[in-house]
Amino acid sequence: MKVLITHSYYLQFDKKQLALSKPYPPLATLIVANVLRNLGNDVYLHDVSFDSSLQPLKKRQKEVNPDLLLICDDGFNYLTKMCLTNMREAAFNLLRFAKSIGVKTIISSSDSTDHYTDYLMSGADVVLLGEPESTLIELFDKGIRDFESIKGIAFKSNGNVKCNERRKVITQLDKLPFPAWDLIDIKPYKRAWEKHNYFSINVSTTRGCPYKCNWCAKPIYGNRYNVRSPEHVLNELKEMSRFFEFDHIWFCDDIFGLKPGWLDSFSKLLIESGMKLKYKIQCRADLLQNEELIDNLSKSGADEIWIGAESGSQKILDAMDKGINVEQIYQAVRLLKKYQMKPCLFLQFGYPGETKADILKTLKMVDELDPFDIGVSVSYPLPGTVFYEKVKASMKEKKNWKDSDELLLMYSGEYSATFYKALHRYVHKSFRAKQSWQELKKIFTLKNGNIHKALLTAYYKPASIILRSGVNLKEK
Repeated sequence: MKVLITHSYYLQFDKKQLALSKPYPPLATLIVANVLRNLGNDVYLHDVSFDSSLQPLKKRQKEVNPDLLLICDDGFNYLTKMCLTNMREAAFNLLRFAKSIGVKTIISSSDSTDHYTDYLMSGADVVLLGEPESTLIELFDKGIRDFESIKGIAFKSNGNVKCNERRKVITQLDKLPFPAWDLIDIKPYKRAWEKHNYFSINVSTTRGCPYKCNWCAKPIYGNRYNVRSPEHVLNELKEMSRFFEFDHIWFCDDIFGLKPGWLDSFSKLLIESGMKLKYKIQCRADLLQNEELIDNLSKSGADEIWIGAESGSQKILDAMDKGINVEQIYQAVRLLKKYQMKPCLFLQFGYPGETKADILKTLKMVDELDPFDIGVSVSYPLPGTVFYEKVKASMKEKKNWKDSDELLLMYSGEYSATFYKALHRYVHKSFRAKQSWQELKKIFTLKNGNIHKALLTAYYKPASIILRSGVNLKEK
């Protein structure tokens, strides 16, 4: 079969990420491309990341004249897990186009798994629920028919939507092929990264997360935690280097190096291979308490370590079922700094029950720990989470953000949506101001106390504006 494979994440429709200019190729899409090639299909890729309309894909469709259009979003990319409506509408347009020219369509994404009926009504012939690989293998083996017997899909039958039993997740990840890097044009990604003076590429070593933070949606890889072998990951890095040069890796796992002994083995293999690169990861504060583990991270090239801190208030962490304590966040950041790595914190405001006192604890934590970077969001309810069930009664019509910068509180919170938007801007601006101040101090030795006092006043003034007079904290 001749298959045209694409995805629905258009960078142009997410202005915040476009300005950030740190795009990553659609990793899961490229893995699926090789799965289908290994089944004997003719597979063509159209990467919409840098497109601004449907026209380039229409042109590609004419060139390829495929039997099937497969839309497979990158389940490793947190932006696709956010189910942004700009990308949903882009997917609907892809489906409607394919329907209009009589091409069959299959779609796999977090959003289509959650809202399969909407996607079927927009033209999809089959929606894959969860991981795509095993389901696609069975679908193609059966000639994309006999839907009733195939686990892990939703489809229409006699005008009615049918949803089959979910399929178990893949546990033997080493059996999956490497991404089809030969199919993608890497040049626009490299150009985007030029402003940062390095080129980062994405690799996944695991799938899933065993923890139960009650706001975290896991529609694709679920609550299991499955791991590739260190040898398989290293072989992939070597394979990638055949296609393009890179000097930085984003290991895009929900949690990196959780399996006991994995990081030690990977670290040794990487050092023995002679490959020298820096990488960033996501990890939990409670897993970063062991100096031997942190030493292994440092030796193997770990650079940025992103921790899901979320809040400086233990009350809020407990309400989230986060499973960590504030002291562990402090200890993790201090240990990472001790080993010359860059601790970064994800923060989340607006969780039900969060008060001014809780917000101030989070701001205090950031100020005291002085992380290398922060990522700030407001609590975002997604289907399938305990958090969503808690707040859905107070949600209005709007259920998703249009892009990653909308940051709208979509339920009845302690304070207004306007307050949280202002708080987000304040936290980012004050954090950047403090970083700039620290850089200035390295350059200048300020002996004049009046200058020092004036600069500090200018830096801290926004706090009083936001937290006292600028926004009414009692506003609902």
